[in-house]
Amino acid sequence: MKKYIMPFMMLAVFETVAVVLWLTKDNLFYLFNFSYIGLAISLGVFLFIRRYRHARRIVQLLIGSYMLVYLGIVSNENMQIEGFWYYLFSGVFEAATIHYAVAKIFGPLLFGRGWCGYACWTAMVLDFLPYKTPSAPRKKLGWIRYITFAASFVFVAALFLAGAGGLERIMFLAFLAGNVIYYAAGILLAFAFKDNRAFCKYICPVTVFLKPMSYFSVMRIKCDKEKCISCGKCKAVCPMEVDMTDNSRKRKNGTECILCMECTKVCPKKAL
Repeated sequence: MKKYIMPFMMLAVFETVAVVLWLTKDNLFYLFNFSYIGLAISLGVFLFIRRYRHARRIVQLLIGSYMLVYLGIVSNENMQIEGFWYYLFSGVFEAATIHYAVAKIFGPLLFGRGWCGYACWTAMVLDFLPYKTPSAPRKKLGWIRYITFAASFVFVAALFLAGAGGLERIMFLAFLAGNVIYYAAGILLAFAFKDNRAFCKYICPVTVFLKPMSYFSVMRIKCDKEKCISCGKCKAVCPMEVDMTDNSRKRKNGTECILCMECTKVCPKKAL
């Protein structure tokens, strides 16, 4: 039973967040929201331990579709980065600000870029494309993410400075338009670079929050040097081109690991 401790630990973490937010915000929604996400992640970890090959994809679909369809479209919440700026400028710790604090700002200190591998609704769609492992070396285009990050900030700041009315409606429309743009850009880049995760590597503004925190992540893939035979299979299947054989936090593309566990599946010596 020891091998099943991890899913229970993950569930306990999210249940703690759920109960604390429910009691402090006096809103039952947070109990449901984080309990659901915790159950989905715990289920995925359990299935992975059971060696079910589609464990991560199940979690991705459960959480990604919930956040896109229910929180975004049905509940009219902008859960993208513009929604974060909107609530931050409004001085309200609700919806997107809580989401970003848990999943993308402080959460990565515990689980790194796990958001990108298990919950992102953009990647949820992009991962269905045929280029699951990049066929060409990584491009030096990571600087674009800082432009999209700044553009999202300027867009929302300009609305507040201009005193625009109907901001909630504008944010919802921005969410819909933003998703169309993200999906279109992500699909075009995937086919142009033959890499499903090209959007994540070069365009996604959220990674500006994720990268620095992920450097200190508690949950990391590590290599047992005594077992490793340097076959290179782990590097070949990594969608983010991380050097998993290097245990240093400064390893190549170290803050890019999305904990997809593909490297652990192909390692012939179970060194990862």
